[in-house]
Amino acid sequence: MQKNIPEEVIARYEKLKETVDHYRYLYHVQDNSNISDEAYDSLIKEIIEIEERYPELITPNSPTQRVGAEPLEEFKKVKHEVSQWSYDDCFDFEELKKWDEKVRRMVSKDTSLKGEKIEYCTELKIDGLKIILTYKNGEFVQGATRGDGEIGENVTQNLKTIKSIPLILPKPIDIIAVGECWLSKKELMEINKVRVLNEEEPFANTRNAAAGSIRQLDPKIAAKRKLSSFIYDIDKISGDLPKTQDEELKLLSDLTFKINPHHEVFDSLEGVEKYYKKWAKDKEKLDYGLDGIVIKINSRKIQEALGYTAKSPRWGIAYKFPAEQVTTVVEDIVFQIGRTGVITPVAHLRPVLVAGSTVSRATLHNEDEIKRLDVRIGDTVILQKAGDVIPDIVEVVKSLRTGKEKVFVFPTKLEACGGDGSIERIPGQAAWRCVNTNSFAQQKRKFYHFVSKKAFNMDGCGPKIIDVLLENNLITNFDDIFTLKRGDLLALPRFAERSVDNLLSSIEKSREISLARFIVSLSIPQVGEETAIDLSNHFDSLEKIMNARIEELQKINGVGDVVGESVFNWFTKKENKDLVERLLKQIRIQKRDKKVSEAKLASMTFVVTGTLSMPRDEVKDIIRSLGGDISESVSSKTTYLLAGENAGSKLEKAQKLGIKVLNEKEFLDFIK
Repeated sequence: MQKNIPEEVIARYEKLKETVDHYRYLYHVQDNSNISDEAYDSLIKEIIEIEERYPELITPNSPTQRVGAEPLEEFKKVKHEVSQWSYDDCFDFEELKKWDEKVRRMVSKDTSLKGEKIEYCTELKIDGLKIILTYKNGEFVQGATRGDGEIGENVTQNLKTIKSIPLILPKPIDIIAVGECWLSKKELMEINKVRVLNEEEPFANTRNAAAGSIRQLDPKIAAKRKLSSFIYDIDKISGDLPKTQDEELKLLSDLTFKINPHHEVFDSLEGVEKYYKKWAKDKEKLDYGLDGIVIKINSRKIQEALGYTAKSPRWGIAYKFPAEQVTTVVEDIVFQIGRTGVITPVAHLRPVLVAGSTVSRATLHNEDEIKRLDVRIGDTVILQKAGDVIPDIVEVVKSLRTGKEKVFVFPTKLEACGGDGSIERIPGQAAWRCVNTNSFAQQKRKFYHFVSKKAFNMDGCGPKIIDVLLENNLITNFDDIFTLKRGDLLALPRFAERSVDNLLSSIEKSREISLARFIVSLSIPQVGEETAIDLSNHFDSLEKIMNARIEELQKINGVGDVVGESVFNWFTKKENKDLVERLLKQIRIQKRDKKVSEAKLASMTFVVTGTLSMPRDEVKDIIRSLGGDISESVSSKTTYLLAGENAGSKLEKAQKLGIKVLNEKEFLDFIK
């Protein structure tokens, strides 16, 4: 018994600590709490009260010490008892097979491994900060960063604030465990919300936020950020190590460490590849960042026989997901003319692999963006591609400039605009457009749009087919597409009978169309998919839209003055009215289903931004099918913002306006 402390107080104190640690384990490791937050806090409060009365009871591993100690002057350096290494990387299945062949050759030459089965333990590669945890006699005594592999930083006080890391193990053993510290995407959003309000630079991603939190000299800051961990390796243990990696993970779990549940053992590379493809596709569904998978030979005996190179284990490899940021060189800047005459500068790039596909183009958006980035022909740039989003240049690597780069000067005329080539800046916008509204380049773009998925959805009638039809004078106006005959097409080069039949069949299927998609197909300036839906919902017939007064159009929610005027002016022009009449002889506009007021999302307006795991159009269709409305801009009328990865200014605006923000998982749970 400790001096002057009643035995019953000590007994109660020890029991409280055991109970709190049990609930900590259930909640932060097993994700399965059977006690309310309020009840848990009440237990902690009682421990604090006892410690205030008897401070000599406090130990470094008391649950109360997780809130953070006093700020440190600097991190002390620590020499790792076991050298820390990193895995070699591979980026495709062929590279993985080469690694496997090398492993099998080494195993076949080692007579001590005869009869040993080669299996692969595959685990998710968490995009966080590597941490090394040291326990003596079952108590957490030191936490460190990887550093250079030999020397790391002592971040023990900060790691103590992570509730998934046990301070006391259920067995009094010595162990060095290795894992990853990470921050959830949801928590990153909350942290960045505060940072923006405080006019601080938001964290770029969860990894930066996790590393920034652990490397705070004030542990109280780390304590406020809800960090978590996954432990995946044992560097050293008193007693024998398990015989397989799979069993090692089981032991770590038994010792109350949090392990990632998505590990699997395969006896073939084909199984590994299937696992890789699944998580490359589903990674955004998780609340933590992934940048690949890790493949380890499951057998401990084989691992020990293969050993290490100077920096990496021979028995394991990281199979990285396709990069989403790469560097490349701007070889030229050219212009693309849109269907409404808007001019978009496009960077021609040295071809580079990013996010699983080779790209050689990136939009520069407008003149202001070129000036903001200060991008020049010949510059090395950082290119970013997330999911299905068009690649963006996010930064110029100015330190690599040689002086030979050419400053880009925006032109005053473009031959492709037709006429005298004049261009003009659109009032109140950063964009430029052709003064002549009927150039050949614009006409092509309008046709591309007319047959696209958002409009008539003519499968198999893409830009290349449209180009051939235009060049051979088979189409001049939109309605000409519906008058094409088999004989017209068979006369064209490279048009075989089967491709002609497929094209005609696709055109035939597209003759029935919704009112909203029909409006989209007409390429009315300022009118996109959402505006077309607003017009369709309000008027319910094409005739009413065509005959609407300008004031009536401008009052529609989601339309406004500028767009309303554009719609009114378009339908007053005789050539446009004639086009619509001719089209109506070829197609049929479907009657719109009335919106059901009892629908799940009735009277709710959603804005969708950022990269999601499913195509954005698909998400919007789901919202509409449940009675919800879609808006392209955040306002006080927005009910929810659905925010995926890399959500930008819309997220910031929603946070400032106090709009409820949903991540993809929360959205899917909400609509179930």
